[in-house]
Amino acid sequence: MGVVLSENIGYIVLIGVGLIMALSVTLMVKAETKWLGTRKTSEWFYTAGRTIKTGLIASSIVSAWTWAATLLQSSTVTYAFGLGGSFWYAAGASIQVILFAILALELKRKAPMTHTFPEMIYVRFGKHSHKVFLFFALMTNTIVTAMLVLGGAAVINSLTGVDTTLAAFLIPIGIILYTIFGGLKATFFAEYLNATLIFVVVLVFVTVIYFATPEIGGISGMYEKLTQASILNPVEGNAFGTYLTLASVGALIFGIINIVGNFGTVFVDQSYWQRAIASRPKAATGGFILGGLTWFAIPFTLATTLGLAAIATGVTLTENEIGLGLVAPTAASNLMGDFGAILLLTIIFTAVTAAGSSQLVSVSSLVTYDVFRTYLKPSSSGRELIRISRFTILGFGIGMGLLASLLFHSGFSLQYVYLMMGVLIGSAVAPISFAILWKKTNKYAATSAAIIGLVCGVLSWLWSANSMFGEITLSSTGNLIPLLIGNVVSITISLGITLIGSMIKSENFDFHIMKQKILVVDDKIRSMLKHDTDEELLQRSLKFCKRAGFSISVFLVIVWPASFYLTKFVFDEQSFHLWIWLALVWAFGAAGIIIFLPLIEARKSISEIFHKATMDSDVMRQSDYSPSPGDYSPVMKILVPIDGSARSLKALYHASYLFRGAAKVRIYLLHVIEWTDENEENIDEELVSQIQEEGKLILRSVVVPKQINDYKRIVKLGDPAKKIAELADNLKVDMIIMGKKGMGKSTSDLGHVTQKLLKLTSKPIVLLG
Repeated sequence: MGVVLSENIGYIVLIGVGLIMALSVTLMVKAETKWLGTRKTSEWFYTAGRTIKTGLIASSIVSAWTWAATLLQSSTVTYAFGLGGSFWYAAGASIQVILFAILALELKRKAPMTHTFPEMIYVRFGKHSHKVFLFFALMTNTIVTAMLVLGGAAVINSLTGVDTTLAAFLIPIGIILYTIFGGLKATFFAEYLNATLIFVVVLVFVTVIYFATPEIGGISGMYEKLTQASILNPVEGNAFGTYLTLASVGALIFGIINIVGNFGTVFVDQSYWQRAIASRPKAATGGFILGGLTWFAIPFTLATTLGLAAIATGVTLTENEIGLGLVAPTAASNLMGDFGAILLLTIIFTAVTAAGSSQLVSVSSLVTYDVFRTYLKPSSSGRELIRISRFTILGFGIGMGLLASLLFHSGFSLQYVYLMMGVLIGSAVAPISFAILWKKTNKYAATSAAIIGLVCGVLSWLWSANSMFGEITLSSTGNLIPLLIGNVVSITISLGITLIGSMIKSENFDFHIMKQKILVVDDKIRSMLKHDTDEELLQRSLKFCKRAGFSISVFLVIVWPASFYLTKFVFDEQSFHLWIWLALVWAFGAAGIIIFLPLIEARKSISEIFHKATMDSDVMRQSDYSPSPGDYSPVMKILVPIDGSARSLKALYHASYLFRGAAKVRIYLLHVIEWTDENEENIDEELVSQIQEEGKLILRSVVVPKQINDYKRIVKLGDPAKKIAELADNLKVDMIIMGKKGMGKSTSDLGHVTQKLLKLTSKPIVLLG
């Protein structure tokens, strides 16, 4: 296909949209930390404070599970197999997220304070098993990241002509920026914005193509064109060779590969465990089940639109272009021109950046907690952990581009990587799942199962490719049958070894050990977890989750498709209309949940941010007064730091004498409790609260002269000079009055706080000896 957009548009999307996303997310994180008082500790960086609610978890899952492959590969398999392709892509990749809700709840029950799933493996199985599953975790993140960037770079190149290698290196820039700054919380914000944009664009595509595109002619026109295409180019393996059926051998084989492979990319991907860890216990069930059901609408609706449109309009692509996922971009540009191409390009780019951000945080958490803190420096502080994580994010972010470029130049397509990933990571699914689900799981059986499953999966994949085609090449190993064999062998061999080995020599692990050995340093979060973890509620949620999860999964991948497959049902025009309207209703309903539920759940926080944004937020926090309208009126404002020394009290009396009788003067009494780093993770919240109360008592004990009618008392925690300078700027004071020295033992004429303050502020300062 030819380039349909100018190269400049490619760079605008790569750099402009990336920076806009980074700026938007950074501002959202800044608003939370500034106006909601959130401390940026390592616990916050990796787990978002473990307070994420149902709506944001669901939107995060939708975004994280919407890869470039979701938007591209779903249309590719629909282009190849018809309606069966779009269905099996959606159904075959929804059930893993829905079933993962069971693991999420078990995690909340048995290891609520864990940071990564290998950390849990370390406590359960020991360091040797930990290293094995850490390898699988890092390999999963690497494969997923490679697919994200590879798909994004290929589409940007095909639509705009921007060099693929350059695109692969430019894509991670925005991701690195906001992830380094905001950690997992920034990822959640980015994913919400991305999920919202994706649903809006999907609804635009389906509405325009089915109801406003003359070349298609509406739903009836699409049906007629697909019927004609089935006659001209019948699909081998489909019932009657038609595109209008779910009875497709090729689609079924793809569906099985899709199911098996995606169990690995959910159950072995740290990013999904990280969402379970970050969610509130009450939000885990609804978040994952809603996430899976709403995500279903994206590939199902988009592929039923663009994939079918490509067939209906006679789009012709080379095998290489199909492998790179260019069916959807071609259909979009043919039917909607530059507008359609830009829309698809934008959501692919934002999908890559949002999902890539979660991969960066996942890799950094694995390196930080499972490598650095476990093996290199167990006593590391929160500040050290954040520093290591930021170096990891930077390094892996750059490596994303390098890996994608290597794959591209080696001839690996998006389709190839997507279908073979289950062979490499599927063997870890059963051992990891049973480690948290079953107390009898034997560590030797589970660990050897992962290794043996991997080896058997790869060997069976390569052997079957060689047996069928007489050679081992990218072409032969990329065939569906060898890939099916490799995927199934990898996961089933591992499952069998884990079960049989554990039954032969059962363990009796006490899951309470995980609560004893995996601890959260942050006292506030530790207290919140103890308060929030209701065992009775979690048991009820777990029962519901098992019933709902298995019922939905059986319906999606057995009952629903079997009723169409076994009867070799072919859609007539009326049933095709119903099918398209089902996709439409599902998409609109899912969009409503993903867009509005997080806003409804966060309405109090949003309201508080808007309210405090109109005031001086720095004064609001940790002070013992509420701002009055006079705080913002044109009055003379004087800041008097009080440390309890005679000189500081003299400064207060000097201020009262200097401005005696003045009607429009406000004096702020500030007491700063000296602390080296108020953002340090190891601060105990109860201790901080006690210290602040002591500070308030000190200020209340100061007798304010009667001449002063308008005054406010403020207590802050941190470096005294910095806090005085910050408050002076935030309050827009006209003058600072203080002693030359405080209670320190400085030998010079000026105390160390005074000397430092003179360098930090340009406000007029009156110093008293």
